[in-house]
Amino acid sequence: MNQLISLVKKDLLIEWRQKHTLFGVLLYVGATVFAVYIMNGQPEVKVWNALFWITQLFVAVNSVAKSFLQEHPNRFRYYFTVVKPTTFLLAKMLYSMVLMMGISLISLFLFSILLGNPVIQTAVFVGVTAAGSLALSAVFTFLSAIAARAQQNAALMAILGFPLVIPVLMILSNLALSAISPVYQEGWGVMMLVLLALGVLVIILGLILFPFLWQE
Repeated sequence: MNQLISLVKKDLLIEWRQKHTLFGVLLYVGATVFAVYIMNGQPEVKVWNALFWITQLFVAVNSVAKSFLQEHPNRFRYYFTVVKPTTFLLAKMLYSMVLMMGISLISLFLFSILLGNPVIQTAVFVGVTAAGSLALSAVFTFLSAIAARAQQNAALMAILGFPLVIPVLMILSNLALSAISPVYQEGWGVMMLVLLALGVLVIILGLILFPFLWQE
């Protein structure tokens, strides 16, 4: 547990020192929201929901997906001697989840200011955002680990990530509509369980497969 916390603190400290990536993502979010506002004003509810989750997808690609790719190969050799591979992967996933959740809340704040706030049940929407941060962080961190160990081949992320991310985004969009629409939607609990199960499944697969990638 101490190693896990230390690794998360290390990643957060590096992120804070190298602010260009974080501020670049925030600039992307702010520019996207402002451009939509200039071109279309405040969109209708379903369009607002779709734009929000598409923005979160690109946030995950630009921030979370680089968690392994930005590590130098020599650092992996050092980490190999001091921590277990499962601990290292869990630390990366936890760091990615914290980062993704923070940027998602900032995105929600910017959306509410410029594009209106159609959210009726704020607590439910924030809960869906947290679950989405967990799922997207787990998926892209695992894909980043594969790409980093495959000679920094970032193209693998696009090939492997597309069939995994599309179902996650569809589930998140439907879950978020329940917090926006006053009409009760059947199967909300089942969709939430499916989303959480998908995130847990990716984490378990990562814990099983990453030690083999670690030794390469």
